[in-house]
Amino acid sequence: MGNTYGYARVSTKEQKEDRQMIALMEAEVPRKNIYMDKQSGKDFERPMYKRMTRRLKEEDLLYIKSIDRLGRDYEEILEQWRVLTREKRVDIVVLDMPLLDTRRGKDLMGAFLSDIVLQVLSFVAENERNDIRQRQKEGIEAAKQKGVRFGRPQKPLPDNFYQVFEKWMAGELTCRGAAKLCGMPVASFCRRGEAQKRLLSGGAADGSGSN
Repeated sequence: MGNTYGYARVSTKEQKEDRQMIALMEAEVPRKNIYMDKQSGKDFERPMYKRMTRRLKEEDLLYIKSIDRLGRDYEEILEQWRVLTREKRVDIVVLDMPLLDTRRGKDLMGAFLSDIVLQVLSFVAENERNDIRQRQKEGIEAAKQKGVRFGRPQKPLPDNFYQVFEKWMAGELTCRGAAKLCGMPVASFCRRGEAQKRLLSGGAADGSGSN
């Protein structure tokens, strides 16, 4: 009988891993054998996961709370599962899915059922990640349509901007000369000047949020 390990993952440093840790400790995984990454599950380039897999050897047992804690990329989950179970000959137990327990069903039918469940759950995990990204994209687009600005806020204009702007509009100053008088980068003065021109002519002001 080999050693028992546990793997936990949260996507960001702000997220809590408490539920995963409790589940792993209830499965009697030694605390020193629990590895945790605070990183996205989009791939397996994770320091603690790599450290753990280097230690795993034949007949060891690995617990994870749910398949999406292992990862969220369909193809890579299947590949990692293959490496762990067939090359390293490690058993894996997914606590939230009793059917994914490689200690059971060592016969052909048991392996077949486990493979089907694994593929379905891996596909669901990746679809969920894609859905989250799509919802984020749609949310950002909706916010932009409502006038919400993203990125760094614009710096306040210099006190003499409008005075210099009028001279620039009258052709008395070049963009470079006007920017120098205002103490602004040339590109910033030109952009803000063009936005002011559109505003004065009744158009929409420039929505750019950076200088």
